[in-house]
Formats: sequence, structure tokens, C-alpha cells
Amino acid sequence: MEVPVRLALAPGSTAATLAAILAGVALGTASGLTPGLHANTFALGLASLAAAVPGPPRLIGAAMLAAGTTHTFLDVVPALALGVPDPSMAAGALPGHRLVIAGRGREALRLSALGSGLAVAAAVPLAIPVTLAMGRAWPVLRAHLTLVMAAVAALLVLGERSPRAMVGAVLSLGASGALGLATLDLSPAAPLSVGGMLAPLFAGLFGAPVLIESIGGAGVPPQDDATVALPKRRVAVVALVGTACGAVVGYVPGVSAAVAAAGALAVLSGSGPRAYVVATSGVNTATAVFALFALVSLGTPRTGVLVALESSKAPLNLPVLLASVSLAASASFALVPVVGDRYLERIRRFDPTRLAVAVLCLLVVLSGLFAGGIGVGTFAAATAVGLVPARFGAKRANLMGVLVVPLAL
Repeated sequence: MEVPVRLALAPGSTAATLAAILAGVALGTASGLTPGLHANTFALGLASLAAAVPGPPRLIGAAMLAAGTTHTFLDVVPALALGVPDPSMAAGALPGHRLVIAGRGREALRLSALGSGLAVAAAVPLAIPVTLAMGRAWPVLRAHLTLVMAAVAALLVLGERSPRAMVGAVLSLGASGALGLATLDLSPAAPLSVGGMLAPLFAGLFGAPVLIESIGGAGVPPQDDATVALPKRRVAVVALVGTACGAVVGYVPGVSAAVAAAGALAVLSGSGPRAYVVATSGVNTATAVFALFALVSLGTPRTGVLVALESSKAPLNLPVLLASVSLAASASFALVPVVGDRYLERIRRFDPTRLAVAVLCLLVVLSGLFAGGIGVGTFAAATAVGLVPARFGAKRANLMGVLVVPLAL
């Protein structure tokens, strides 16, 4: 017996949804290219603006998720172009900056786009079985969250390559954890309606130190061709491992993309800066997919963008939201090399020291907007703590103690 099937399409509704997604892509592109604007800071801004935007909550939610997804693709551009240290300090620089110093910034942009794009392609089909498995495991994880966070901290310390770096890891975890305990529960008066301490904390811990270390540097050198030197199979394997680690970030609180990327590279032993760029980008973007499923199935938002989505009262229409992520990812995959190449070329015209100081001032302003005077003070304290890992040759991921320690306690 044949069962007739009819596909219904509402042109007006579909056009409105596409327009909302494109608006989100444009907003995410602007935010991703803004120096020092962390994804969580951007999400807080979205939450504060969502209530004032006219339109159906369904479309606002689609636009917000598209903006957040696009941000995870495009934020690699200023991350590569700003904070480049002097070539003499290349050995201690971030992996992406080492590629820029070697004239391989255009390649790094394409590696990042491949890592993010492949992660979305892998995460969408994997999300359902992973969500079912995590739905069963979550009660056990929640009951033993202290042990889970202790294990995360131990892995971060033991993952360092030297005793000196291990000491730096312990100091970074302890100092950032103490800072988190002292500030995360504060509710400061701030100009923006949705303020929060995460903005000054993350800006100080992860943004400001890189800029400070670049002061006096040579800036972005001339860049070579964009040929990707990493074999295709290696790119795919690293992106897949990054996707799997992104699932952990999407479901387990306190585990950031940086922590997960460090775990991914521990699995991929002997990996260089190219693999790090692919893995980090894959983790960052795959998290957007897995965290969406975690919100729908478990009711727990794991990223700043999803906290903003939940606060906007947008309906959790999974097909629409998945379409938003997929379309935004497709557009962003094309935007990264096109926009990134021009960004790297034009940033060379600016004095790196003046640029670093200007972005530091911007971070101070953002801290004040989101958390008032307390936020500015917290930003200063977080910056001091953020300088610790580099002094000991430790990974900056240890600064995630700011969330790991409070969650453990």
C-alpha cells in the first residue's frame, strides 16, 4: 500500500528564517573580527539586546545561534593577527602565532576553517547517539562532579612537559581558581542590563596577557602562499578528534575548548602547531552543536550563546536551530579565508605596540560595561594571573581553573 507524502513549504516563513540567519551571520562576522571580544562576552551582549529586538522569538533565536556559530569561525582571524610576539620569542608563542611568524598565517586560516567545517559536518550526525549516551551518564557525572573536576585539573598538570611547567600549571590553576571563587558569584551594577563577571575574567586571563607579551614585537610579517601543508587525512583525523573533544565541552561543565584541545593533542602525540589550530577550531565549533543538543535534551546550557538563547525565551525548535548552525557554518567556512587574508594584510600597516595598547583599552571598556568598576578591578587582577603560565612555559588552558575550582568545590 502506498502512502502519499506531501512536503509543505511556507515561502514567507522560510524567507524570514533565512533573513534572520543571514543577519546572525553578519553580526557574528562583526563580533568575531572585533579584537578581544570573547564568545561569552559577545553572548552577554546578545542577551542584553534580544529583548529589545522586534520580531518572533523563533527568528531571534535562529539569528542568535547563527551569530554564535559564525563567531566561532571568525574569531581566529584577530587571534592570529594580534598579539604576535617578536620572532625571537617564537618558541614560547601560541601555536597559531608561530605559524604567522613563519609566514604561514594564510595557511593557518584555512586550517582553522577546515577544522571548524569538518567538525560541524561530523557533529550533526554524532549528536543524537552522543546525547542519548550522555543522558544516561549525566546523573552519575553530576553526582561526582567534584571528582570529575579534580581529574580535569590533574590531567592539565600532568600534561605539562617539564617540572617547571608543572609548577606553573599548579600556580595558574590555584590563582585562577581563587579568582573565580572570589568573583563569579558577584552581581555588580553595570551599564548593560545583562552584566556578568565572565567578561572581565576571560578578557583578563586570556586576552590581555597575549597583547602585553606582544608589545615591542615586530607585528605580522609578510605572509606566504595559502597552501595547506598538513596531509588531508591528517586534517580529517585531527578534526574528528577535536569533534569528539567538543562533545565533552558541550556536556561537561568547566571543560573549555582550550582544555579539550589540550586533551585532543595528548591523543595525537607529536602534533605541531598546524594540528593544534585544526583541533582547537574543531573543538570550538563542534561544541556549538553538542551544546545545543544538551540544552534541548538535558535543559542545561553549556555555552554563553545558549545561555543568551535561553534568556531570550526563544522556542527550542531543533530543526530550525540546526538549520541555523549548518547555514551559518557553510557561510563562515567561505568567509574565513576571504576576510582573513585581507585582515592579515591590512593589520601589517599598524604599529603593533599601539594596536596592542588600543585593544587593551577596549578590553577595559568592555569590562566596565559588563561589570562596572568591580569588573575593571577584576580585569586587572585576571591579567596579572594570566601572565603566570607563560613565565613557567605552561599551557594557558590551566587558567580554566577559574571555572574548574569553583565547580569542584
